[in-house]
Amino acid sequence: MKFSSFLKDKILFLLAQSFIAVFLVFLLDVYHISRYAIILICTTIIITSFVALAYEYLIRSRYYKRLNKTLESMEQKQYVASLLEEPNFAEAEVLCEILKRVTKAMNDEIASYKISQEEYREYIETWIHEIKIPISCIDLICQNNRNDITKKISEETVRVDSYIEQALYYARSKNVASDYSIRRLSLDSLVKAAVKKHSKQLIGCGAQVKLDDLDHTVYADEKWLDFIIGQIIANSIKYKKAALTLWFSASENQENIILFVRDNGIGISEGDLGRVFEKGFTGENGRAFAKSTGIGLYLCKELCNKMYLGLEAESTVGDGTTIKITFPKDRQSFLQ
Repeated sequence: MKFSSFLKDKILFLLAQSFIAVFLVFLLDVYHISRYAIILICTTIIITSFVALAYEYLIRSRYYKRLNKTLESMEQKQYVASLLEEPNFAEAEVLCEILKRVTKAMNDEIASYKISQEEYREYIETWIHEIKIPISCIDLICQNNRNDITKKISEETVRVDSYIEQALYYARSKNVASDYSIRRLSLDSLVKAAVKKHSKQLIGCGAQVKLDDLDHTVYADEKWLDFIIGQIIANSIKYKKAALTLWFSASENQENIILFVRDNGIGISEGDLGRVFEKGFTGENGRAFAKSTGIGLYLCKELCNKMYLGLEAESTVGDGTTIKITFPKDRQSFLQ
């Protein structure tokens, strides 16, 4: 709060005090009061007014400074009204009362929105689990009645199931407390399970999978990591060249274990590489070679962040892409 702004707010008071001082000068002069007495009276009025204004300014300035300091120190600023000091001047009392009422209305609206969002998330999760039943039935029917048509239907159901799983993880990505469990896992078993899960698509596109030095133990959530590796495999299939080759390998240093997933696909342009983990980003490949939602790698990055894992992409156009997942070794504290 600037003193100049405060004085502008008090302009009427200053004009009134000036008028009173001038009026007293003329009035006392009419009654032939000594000039020294007139000067003394006017000086007293001016000093008293100045002291009163200075005192009022200090009280207001200190209060608003404390209020700003409290607000800046808060992460959730919508709760500032609950931490307000009781003011000792009327203007702030009115302001605080209005602020408390507005804050309460806003917090009620936020609570209502959160409840609505939670209900919608629960509905989506329920729907996803329910829709998996008829998809499994379709797949079972296709397996029991094998021909060229049912083979194609079975392939499409796998794609549908993949998109449904993606929707499930997207619904859970902002609220994962109940679905979050860091465990000690075998990297070799995880990779093999993910490859087996996508074996139909890999066989269908004639892919060759190579595994090298995966005998490591990592700390992560098993379901989340399976989803992440699955999304990487799905992207390699989607953006493959004539013959797809997938390499899974791992390396270890003093602090981390790094999983490398490399393919020989079409690669990613340098301009797109820095944005592949952004929500909704499809890039040149998504527009030119396959339909893309820009959600898969975004979800992978979100889940890796939740598990404190690193996720990076390296690529050269025409020479394939390498995805690196970094697992910190010191994860025992998450098991407690």
